[in-house]
Amino acid sequence: MSRLYTIYSALKKNISKAIIGSEDKVDLALVTLFCGGHMLIDDVPGTGKTMLAKTLAASIDCSFKRVQFTPDLLPTDLTGVNYFDMKTSSFEFIPGPVFSNILLADEINRATPKTQSGLLECMEERQVTVDGKTYRLDSPFMVIATQNPVDNLGTFPLPEAQLDRFLIKTDMGYPDHENSNIIIGKYSCMTAEVVPVVNKKDVIEAIGLINDIYVHSDIIDYVSTIIERTREHKDVVLGSSPRAGIHLVKAAKAIAGFADRSYVLPDDIQRAAIPVLAHRLVLRSSARVKANEDSEIINEIIKSVPVPTETVFERGIS
Repeated sequence: MSRLYTIYSALKKNISKAIIGSEDKVDLALVTLFCGGHMLIDDVPGTGKTMLAKTLAASIDCSFKRVQFTPDLLPTDLTGVNYFDMKTSSFEFIPGPVFSNILLADEINRATPKTQSGLLECMEERQVTVDGKTYRLDSPFMVIATQNPVDNLGTFPLPEAQLDRFLIKTDMGYPDHENSNIIIGKYSCMTAEVVPVVNKKDVIEAIGLINDIYVHSDIIDYVSTIIERTREHKDVVLGSSPRAGIHLVKAAKAIAGFADRSYVLPDDIQRAAIPVLAHRLVLRSSARVKANEDSEIINEIIKSVPVPTETVFERGIS
């Protein structure tokens, strides 16, 4: 059993005490964390979006901040502000909530585009610039943003540039009847069972181990073809960027590591494709009327791209 798999297993077991019946969503959150990425959860109220973020943070000995996004929220409410100290006659920087390891941006689409854009530098470059001075953020740094797809009154849809910063977008979904019984019956004690099982050094170590997972050149070519097909699809105005391809390979590496493998298979790419790529597509108006059309397009593309031979993917084998 590898060190990466040990860290992953400890976190998943701990988070699953509070997140019932959503093992695949827990995996996606851990993929995002171990890839050094950010996650957008898009679902109706009461499905466990905030609970997943809080439970992930509680499972790691790290700093956690939550910001409720509202129309009057300012960029400096996130990044921090220079405060003039009358006693010392000098400015002192007061760090904002982005100076944390895990930031929950609750209902992110209720803030104005100006405030939403305040997260761009943080998410991409892991730094904040205030009044011309740059401050580095702590590592690891992960933004978990939530939004409600049903109530659009008073919201500001995230622009493509912002969506492209999220490694993964997913929903939570409703639990089945059996898991619903468990959730309703033990809700009051679920979060009390969650305690830190790893620390920041463990997470940073896991990120490094995932970077070391081998990706064969045939897999890279497979990913490039998928990315190119998103740009060529008849229902797509704007397809996936090279950043999307990089994110897809990163996510596939994490999925391989979670299977205790040191190399990526085409199946890992296929499993990561929808949560990594679907939210980056800009569809034609005729295609947007269909629910989940972006996911269907990714599925269609995956089926159309020839899968490379499976015997060549382990390091040193060709």
